[in-house]
Amino acid sequence: MSEGGEGIKIIAVNRKARFDYAVDDKYECGIELLGTEVKSFRDGKISFPDAWAEVMEGEVWLRSLRIAENPFSSIFNHDPDRKKKLLLHRDEIKRIARKVEEKGYTLIPLSFYFKKGRVKVELGLCKGKKAYDKRADIRERDIKREISREFRHGLH
Repeated sequence: MSEGGEGIKIIAVNRKARFDYAVDDKYECGIELLGTEVKSFRDGKISFPDAWAEVMEGEVWLRSLRIAENPFSSIFNHDPDRKKKLLLHRDEIKRIARKVEEKGYTLIPLSFYFKKGRVKVELGLCKGKKAYDKRADIRERDIKREISREFRHGLH
């Protein structure tokens, strides 16, 4: 996703998720928010280091997403730790539920962004990486960094 393309403005990206998990599938979801929560999203006042989603009774709920209270709101402010409902098509929810139950996948939010003025969540169907997978990723990243460094020095 690029900033500005077709009205998309990125709010936050979960880089840790891509390191800790292998992402097999991605879904774009709407998220049911209160007015004060949308204001906090606009200000980027969200935290989701350990956020995850679960399927309960045919609905997908996002857990551990903390949306800071808006200091300018009155007594009608939201609970920062409440679970949020994700909006997906029924057939997508069934497909996700099947994979989570049968194959041991986890639902992890990969990024949050505004699309045409609405908050969207990129939800990843993920499997946890083993320690050796992470080491391989680090090694690969270091090799790429080394190659690009040598390439830049070769241009001078």
